[in-house]
Amino acid sequence: MLRTLMTACVLLMAAVFGTTAAADPRPTLTIGVADLPPTLEPARELSNVGTRVTYSIFDTLIRRDFLSAPDGGGAALVPGLAKSWTRVSPQELIVSLRPDVRFHNGDVFTADDVVYTFTSQRMFGDKPWMPEARTYFPSLESVEAIDPHTVRFRTRVPDVLLEQRLASWCAWIVNKRAYEALGFDGFSRAPVGTGPYKVRELRTDDRIVLDAFDDYWDGKPTARAVTFRKIPELAGRIAALQSGDVDMITNVPPDQVGILKRKPEVEVRSVVLANVHMLTFDERGVAMGDKRIRQALALAIDRQLLVDTLWDGTAVVPRSHNFPEFGAMYLPDRQTRYDPAEARRLLKEAAYKGEKITYRTMPHYYTNALKAAQVMIEMWKAVGINADLQVVENFSQMQASGAQVGNWSNSTRLPDPAGALWLTWGPGGPLQGRKAWTSVAAFNAAGTALEGETDPARRRAFFARMLDAWEDEAPGTVLYQPAEFYAVRKQVKWRPYTFYFMDLRPYNLRFE
Repeated sequence: MLRTLMTACVLLMAAVFGTTAAADPRPTLTIGVADLPPTLEPARELSNVGTRVTYSIFDTLIRRDFLSAPDGGGAALVPGLAKSWTRVSPQELIVSLRPDVRFHNGDVFTADDVVYTFTSQRMFGDKPWMPEARTYFPSLESVEAIDPHTVRFRTRVPDVLLEQRLASWCAWIVNKRAYEALGFDGFSRAPVGTGPYKVRELRTDDRIVLDAFDDYWDGKPTARAVTFRKIPELAGRIAALQSGDVDMITNVPPDQVGILKRKPEVEVRSVVLANVHMLTFDERGVAMGDKRIRQALALAIDRQLLVDTLWDGTAVVPRSHNFPEFGAMYLPDRQTRYDPAEARRLLKEAAYKGEKITYRTMPHYYTNALKAAQVMIEMWKAVGINADLQVVENFSQMQASGAQVGNWSNSTRLPDPAGALWLTWGPGGPLQGRKAWTSVAAFNAAGTALEGETDPARRRAFFARMLDAWEDEAPGTVLYQPAEFYAVRKQVKWRPYTFYFMDLRPYNLRFE
């Protein structure tokens, strides 16, 4: 009797769950990634692995229309959680909110959530929980709810980029009630947004599972669920794709593209990122206080050789920290110089005595990072620099005392120098913050002027001064804009963007 009863229960459960699955014919999507973010607070995880996941959990008031440009890097702005916005003055913006939006917990989205997102202690206050996030809104003075569906933004100086800021990093809207109930750490593990997918499971050593949020204001999600599965080794990600265990893999190096393209069930999709791989030169290190040595390190690098040999020509060497995405602010006559003879001259002029200069890198965080480091060590040795390579596990080890050179990447988070060079290398950036770069007077003066200027010609002139100061002081140097490759099963119709944002909204994800 007991066995019969247990069998009946099992059959009943199978019938119930089978009926549920059959009632939702949408497929699931599994993505093999090299790493996962430790939390899901969108303004806390400002990295490639973080924004890849959080982009589908949260929305911004205004959205950048990446699909409008053929390279996936469009700067056109379209409504998001805001249905419209109006410039009242150079320092005031009125935003009208959609009335039909709900959060994952069922709460109605209102102006109070917007005010909380931008003015609470998470980004502002005397001791903000995420001080780096505040640097994305340096001019913000106040955010005020006029009524439940209208918000006024005021800036302390004219800010021509405010609309772009509201469409970019750190502008993802959070749920006020959930945040106040859970606190900073609790919300970071169980976030509540308005995006097309909501969090079911967060196991950062293994996987993150999201479920479709069928009340999403911008259309019913096309996948029933999305799993980001951590597979650190490239060979493991490729094997999982070939076996059908995952539908897509990230961080495919260029030397594997040809092999994957020969697989009949797989497509390789790529985009040159709005991102540049960088080197940082810590002026506190041995011999690094003399800017001529830092300049020599930059001049000795043959970047085009790195692109041709490591990236099969798919990466792009930028013209300094200066990108076409800036539009009218782009300075096409700038150069990123390779001049080993000048590097040798500067070393001699600086009376460089062969002090060891150590370069630290993580092996896999940035694609081709270790291979590029090994080549650059030889380039530096060729001009007389006593260069040494150390492989470390994390950024804390990279930045610990004893090393003079590290690697980094900078994204053009706004299509303007104020959202790229100024944001990352200015007073709110990590290099100035940890005193690795202190000769900043000329750079900071030009950047501060750029930040509050509205005249296009004057803004362009201030940007040129910033670049002059940055290149002269050489706190770091650009390498190349990497190409990012994704291997995807052919039935998954999805397009990558110039950021690591993995947009899984209905307009960018469908299945055949």
